[in-house]
Amino acid sequence: MFQISLASARVNANMTQEDVTKAMHVSKTTIVNWEKGKIIPGIPEMAMLCKIYDIPQDYIFLPTNST
Repeated sequence: MFQISLASARVNANMTQEDVTKAMHVSKTTIVNWEKGKIIPGIPEMAMLCKIYDIPQDYIFLPTNST
């Protein structure tokens, strides 16, 4: 599981799903499935999302401290 929601990262970047589809050259269905956790983006796609959303990869991939 990701530390943050991909949908939250997109909203925090002031982007719509359509904006991301254009930047990533993927379908809206792909973005929706990533955000719902139905499929997980590959490493290259995740790196691109981090760049687009202006967040470090560690912010997504490091586990949360639940204690």
